[in-house]
Amino acid sequence: MRHIISILLENEAGALSRVAGLFSARGFNIESLTVVATNDSTLSRMTIVSIADDGIIEKIVKQLNKLIDVIKVTDLTATEHIERELLLVKVNVNQQTQVNIDKQIDAFSCKLVDVSEDIYTIELAGKSKKINDFLANLDASKILDVSRTGVTGICMKNRNLTKGA
Repeated sequence: MRHIISILLENEAGALSRVAGLFSARGFNIESLTVVATNDSTLSRMTIVSIADDGIIEKIVKQLNKLIDVIKVTDLTATEHIERELLLVKVNVNQQTQVNIDKQIDAFSCKLVDVSEDIYTIELAGKSKKINDFLANLDASKILDVSRTGVTGICMKNRNLTKGA
């Protein structure tokens, strides 16, 4: 099963490699990895996507919690959460393909971030499945370049919703 693991850790040299090393030492592949400093400059948020059964992920979470740099580990997949990934894709466009590509852009609520005579640069944010579906609907021979950020996510627990927010 696909798991999204959110790790709050100290923003120090070597912390990332110790966490990634825990996965590689046990032979688990990391499908996606994102790391960014939080609003507290001493902490970073690492989001890892890995495919493994629940028991293995539970062991990994316990081992992550033992690392000295790790403050908190959350398996977002086990909670109500929001996840997003960003895609930038360059697509070759001509008179024969423009109508179909424009339909895909509209259908997936994409954003055109750059347009030249024969190339569209398209942005799409959403769940990985949405991004995969969008790419699958494009003519692969027209795709010039693809860049994806990897998954990031946040737990919806303890959310404070105010009217108009």
